[in-house]
Amino acid sequence: MARELFNLDGKRALVTGGGRGIGLALAQGLADYGADIVITARTKEQLEKAKQQIESSTGRKVWTFAYDVSQLEGIPDFFQQVVKETGGIDILVNNAGTASRYPSEDYPFEEWRKILTVNLDAVFLMSQAFCRHRKEIGGGGRIINIGSLMCKAARVMNPPYAASKGGILLLTKELAVDWVKYNINVNAIAPGFITTEMTQPLRENEKLNTWVISRTPKGRWGKPEELVGAAVYLASEASSFVTGEIIYVDGGWYAAM
Repeated sequence: MARELFNLDGKRALVTGGGRGIGLALAQGLADYGADIVITARTKEQLEKAKQQIESSTGRKVWTFAYDVSQLEGIPDFFQQVVKETGGIDILVNNAGTASRYPSEDYPFEEWRKILTVNLDAVFLMSQAFCRHRKEIGGGGRIINIGSLMCKAARVMNPPYAASKGGILLLTKELAVDWVKYNINVNAIAPGFITTEMTQPLRENEKLNTWVISRTPKGRWGKPEELVGAAVYLASEASSFVTGEIIYVDGGWYAAM
């Protein structure tokens, strides 16, 4: 019985930014627990490589869709295309994100808009399309947003990233309250410092790398696959009474002074 709580057999999960890094790890992990997977990213080659990895290791069905979530006006139609080709989506993982760093006083507004567009606007529109789909067919659903330590803290030279991730924290709570009547649970995972291609330059910065390791009680960077447990929990019946929450997977970062 306990194992059935985490069983995702018969479910289909859509993971944005699922071609590499955290998104790929989450897609792989959800497939390991029985879900069929839909992954989106901008690069077809990246998607095909991810598809082959997941299918060969799990035997689950994988669909790929090349799409840039910054194209906001196309998201409703894109989501309907996904539904039409796959038969429906039970779990949405809003993972796609971007970042850049400039001093706040000199931050280019076009960069600000780009990051808010991908990290917050697209999350809302994808979630809205998912909700409309689940309302139409019934049966509830699960949304998992990917946050950050910057959901409630700040680092220098990251104003739009901080604003977008702070927005994810409260958007998650708002949608959870709004959509509980449709039996749609909306939660978030906030990773700490995780080893990915995106964070490679940070790890190569000796001063920053030393600071991250010393500041994290676990004494190391996290691995993408260490986020899978939280994702499977939030995607499954194990979390049926959990909504509006954010789980920090941060190696003890927020537990320490």
